[in-house]
Amino acid sequence: MHRQPDGSPWPRPPLPGYTVADLVVIPRNAACPAGRDQYSAADVVLAIEVVSPDSESRDRSTKPLKYATAGIPHFWLVERDPRTKRPVVHTHIRSATGRGYEPTGVHRDRLKVDEPFTIDIDLGEYDRL
Repeated sequence: MHRQPDGSPWPRPPLPGYTVADLVVIPRNAACPAGRDQYSAADVVLAIEVVSPDSESRDRSTKPLKYATAGIPHFWLVERDPRTKRPVVHTHIRSATGRGYEPTGVHRDRLKVDEPFTIDIDLGEYDRL
């Protein structure tokens, strides 16, 4: 049985062959089968993984490889800096070979990018939460 981090069961398991990202960004018009909350990889613009101790290996190696192979153009990895305890966002773009991702930035205080969309987030606000 698939379980959430708190141990409670997922509302339903992922479809066969699907990998569940922590967060995905899709176009507004992406097709979703009725009653499902899972999208085709062809519709996903960005997959984001948040590193946790029990998923670190999957988040850093297994999932990015699956996402790149599936054709997802952008991948971000969010983790906590062990020294400062603040968030760090690693941004990546799919490599020309399609077999992995190339790093495009490491964002510690501010996440400001123009691809796959324009966004500017003050990561220092994390301290105020």
